[in-house]
Amino acid sequence: MILTCPNCETQYFADDSTIGESGRTVKCAACGHSWFVGPPGLEMEKAGAHPAAAHEIYRQRVREQRRRKSRTVALLSWIGTAVLFFVLGVAAIMFRNDVVKVFPRAAGAYKMAGFNVNRFGIEFADIERSRTFNDTVPVVTVSGHAVNVARSTVDTPLVKVDLEDERGRTVATRYGSITPARLPAGSQGSFQIVLEQAPMESFQIELSLVDKAGVSQSALTPPAPETPDDEAAPELPAGDETE
Repeated sequence: MILTCPNCETQYFADDSTIGESGRTVKCAACGHSWFVGPPGLEMEKAGAHPAAAHEIYRQRVREQRRRKSRTVALLSWIGTAVLFFVLGVAAIMFRNDVVKVFPRAAGAYKMAGFNVNRFGIEFADIERSRTFNDTVPVVTVSGHAVNVARSTVDTPLVKVDLEDERGRTVATRYGSITPARLPAGSQGSFQIVLEQAPMESFQIELSLVDKAGVSQSALTPPAPETPDDEAAPELPAGDETE
């Protein structure tokens, strides 16, 4: 005879002789549930008395098992998808500088989300700003170091210097190169950018890094002139040093 566990619906094949004429209590090996099984003749009479009802009950049990399996599969799929998106999100944050190198437009999305990005792997250090005069011509000089904070050697970009007035409007722009052109991880280079005939209304300085492509050689600063210390004027107010 076939025994079906009423708790987990696991089915077993049992010899009629093991049940006996008076029936016996059996235990499910799958879930540990115990129930009483009547004599084989009595069980057959119950099944024969209502064959259609017994068949429908069996079909309902099969459908319920399928629904349980479907819910389990769907739940596991949702959990797997959520874990995948979580891992991708963490990776996108941890490696955001590498992502921005490949997709520069992603920098705006990171900034809107409150994350700083540095797609060049370069940070400024020891920035010095001064205004001097070559005869009557005002000259603004900006110098400093560029530190490679990336995990590998990088090709150095250009340093962009913007002079802004009190309203934040750009009144002059100049570009300069970082020496050397390639920086190993953890090393630093230097730069010096000179803006001759700097507008007198220039109030603050903004530093940023830009790609070399698209910047003409005429926009690069020439070698800085030597200026005696006694001609140096007070430094300009510092602006934000951003990429």
